[in-house]
Amino acid sequence: MRLRQIALVGADLAACSADIAAVLGVDRPYDDPGVHKYGLRNAVFAVGRTFLEVVSPQQPGTTAGRLIDKRGGDGGYMVILQTRDLAGARATATAAGARIVEQIDRDGYAATHFHPRDVGGAILSIDWMDPWDRWEWGGPDWRSSGGADAHLAIVGAELQAEDPAAMAARWSQVLGLPARNENGWRIALEDGELRFVPVSDGRGEGLRGFDVATADPDTILARARTRGLAVDDGAIELCGTRLGIVRAPATTSA
Repeated sequence: MRLRQIALVGADLAACSADIAAVLGVDRPYDDPGVHKYGLRNAVFAVGRTFLEVVSPQQPGTTAGRLIDKRGGDGGYMVILQTRDLAGARATATAAGARIVEQIDRDGYAATHFHPRDVGGAILSIDWMDPWDRWEWGGPDWRSSGGADAHLAIVGAELQAEDPAAMAARWSQVLGLPARNENGWRIALEDGELRFVPVSDGRGEGLRGFDVATADPDTILARARTRGLAVDDGAIELCGTRLGIVRAPATTSA
């Protein structure tokens, strides 16, 4: 499996989108009409060949809106992994007791959302695309967007938990991947990882942050400071999440 998309939730979609575009140097996000049925609007940015989404509630009673209320503001929402073995991934997760709350099966792409109470920390989606590089949620023209050719990639998701070891074990069960305690609990993915850390911000369990690899961390940090965003120990507070910057070679794998 690989980490293909991170979704954030923001009360002000325009403000979150403007910060993302300015800090990461990406543009032309996709407004996915498929989320409108959930009472949401969104913006999906290509970050190299990975994706960063912001969803924003447009009516009362949405899951996204309840999360904003529960956690006291904007923050992390969903982790989307891509698998080559859809049937196997679904079987592993359901055998572990993770309930499917949304299933999409179309020609050449599929998605499976699992109940966050059965996994912990965030909504988990396990998706499949044919061909492997396709990404339906990025829109039909994501390859020509301003971020698709950037030397960027989302390479990590950080979930905070009251008991990181227990949450890591649960994700391990659901995904069928080993969790290891290597300077903190981690699950290795193709070109990335999931990390499980103690609750540190008083907001309860959730998707605390994500990591972006770039060949030019200094430029991203400078853009964040120019926007007036908090920068601490090489990380940026972006749309209620901690954006960690990882130095990478000038090219990233597809």
